[in-house]
Amino acid sequence: MNARHKGKWQGMNWIRQEKRLALYLRDGLACVWCGDSVENGAELTLDHFKPHSRGGTNDEGNLGTCCRRCNTSRGTRGLKVFATVVANYVNHGVTPEDILAHIKRTRSRSLKPFLKQAKDLIASRGSAARVLEKLAA
Repeated sequence: MNARHKGKWQGMNWIRQEKRLALYLRDGLACVWCGDSVENGAELTLDHFKPHSRGGTNDEGNLGTCCRRCNTSRGTRGLKVFATVVANYVNHGVTPEDILAHIKRTRSRSLKPFLKQAKDLIASRGSAARVLEKLAA
């Protein structure tokens, strides 16, 4: 991690709660890589498609919902390489090309309609974490 980012990118504090939740909603509350969902108990995180270490930003087009397992195992592997890995370990007929096409569609969706929904959910339930808890129940 770059020294100037040290401490700044840790935990959930590097991104506003409503943007984090809006990204999860945009992506269907499921990992863009393997498809595991909050309803199945997946712990959702955000993945930088282009890692910070390689100049990636926190722009919505560079972020996707990712389960903890995929995010931890991806590291800094490229999209095509990791899509192949995921297709092999989910082993349910999905191809690396299917995964990459899904990610491309997901990244191109506007976050605006999901931001309003996220703000409303947070206002009624207190936090993004509480929203996810209710959705997983």
